[in-house]
Amino acid sequence: MLNRLIKTLSPNYNDLSNKGVFFVLLSIATLVRFPFYFRDYIDRDESTFILMGQSWVDGHLPYTELWDLKPPIVFLFFAGIIYVFGKSFLAIRFFGTLLVASSAFFTYRIGEAMCSKKVALWAAMAAVALQSMFGSIQGVMSEHLCMAFLMPGLYLLIRPGKWWRYLGAGLLMGLAIMTKLNIAYAVLFIGIYLLFYFFRRKEYTTGIANVAFYGLGILLVIASTWLPYYLEGKPGVWWKSVVLASMEYAGSRRSSMLNLAPTFLVLTAFFLFTWRKKYLNFKDVKIQIVSVAIFGVLFSFAKAGRINSHYLIQLHPLLIILVAIFISRLQFPKKWIHQPFLALLLLLVPAESYLEYYRIIKYKIERGTFYNGEGITVPAYLAKNYPSEKNVLFLGYHIGYWPLGAVPPTMAATHPSNICRNELFPYFDNPRKTAIEELAYIMGSVRPKIVVTRKNRLVFDEKLKAENRYIDTYLKKHYKLVSTVDLANIYQRLE
Repeated sequence: MLNRLIKTLSPNYNDLSNKGVFFVLLSIATLVRFPFYFRDYIDRDESTFILMGQSWVDGHLPYTELWDLKPPIVFLFFAGIIYVFGKSFLAIRFFGTLLVASSAFFTYRIGEAMCSKKVALWAAMAAVALQSMFGSIQGVMSEHLCMAFLMPGLYLLIRPGKWWRYLGAGLLMGLAIMTKLNIAYAVLFIGIYLLFYFFRRKEYTTGIANVAFYGLGILLVIASTWLPYYLEGKPGVWWKSVVLASMEYAGSRRSSMLNLAPTFLVLTAFFLFTWRKKYLNFKDVKIQIVSVAIFGVLFSFAKAGRINSHYLIQLHPLLIILVAIFISRLQFPKKWIHQPFLALLLLLVPAESYLEYYRIIKYKIERGTFYNGEGITVPAYLAKNYPSEKNVLFLGYHIGYWPLGAVPPTMAATHPSNICRNELFPYFDNPRKTAIEELAYIMGSVRPKIVVTRKNRLVFDEKLKAENRYIDTYLKKHYKLVSTVDLANIYQRLE
């Protein structure tokens, strides 16, 4: 594999094959992400996606047994893996690696069409790194799936062709929307740009037809996710959970625009500088389309009023293409880009992966397995000491429901933080109106025999003082601490 990697990265970039490039990107993505395959969870959202996917495999459409604030294609992706491979962290993380390699590959194809194979390859490798490191993005996030659809859709649009390209792009864009609803802004902006492009060229009939095929593809995917609910007589479930709840969440969780100021200032400076100095040719239709997609993503960030490492996954594969073209046209990097210290720098970038390799090897030596985390050790403890007990509430490490074969006690408890999102309760017809009412129902009516919390951590966000006070008081009165497994406290009900 190393010989092939070296050969692919040789100075003769014109000899690169698409298969060879994809192999290199998949190899890099695997090397960087592999040590994280064995964690119980890397981000809590990934745990929720797994639980929702398992519920679908068990015969329950999303939002009917369990509930989470994501479009259904996310859960379909996880359900498909679980259906074929069973309860396998390894399979889920591997397919996550394929998503990263796939979106990076289309970063390469777009960059190749805009500049050169050399620049495109370096951009693609950077895209792998930016989707795999720096924060809790080594897991399988909805943004990874979204970009695996968006990037090939964008590639179809930058290569002029017949109507089927626009239909295919629309289908892929529809899939992207049904994994991350905020990407709809980028998809909409691209559609508006296409109309202006064709009208500017006075290709009215062709333009309207192509944009219509683009829109048709989007609508077909959206309709296909609604159809199962219609067939089961529950069309309102889809509408409230996918559309209305997302709109409510975006409005209620909005943060200050000051949080976005540094990112927006840097990117504004980048676009202005590269335009004025002509490092990027903004008359090039391909650069225009990529730029419009970037502006659409940034607009969605502005609407949400916040950015985190997950959101940036939607920006990096697009932006890195323009950054790579810009760097390639500067003079000073050419003097040192092939120097040994650059190779050393590239080796040092995945420091998080090296540390994780060390950690799992140490864990294997100490405990005899690579699989680690309270989401694995706690269910193992419960299966041994309470073999028939399924009435469990995970207020931390909620991926533990999965290996234990249990389900969260209520729809609101699918993700522990959802218990405190009162504004979302109406969208899954929760009869309780507040977080305190939901907690009172779970603890007083469902009466879980076992409760799992994080050791030395508040159960909920520190701002939620009443909710934390309620659960702490209830646990002290009605439960006893029976064990601490790693960093998890396990409580057993007294009566």
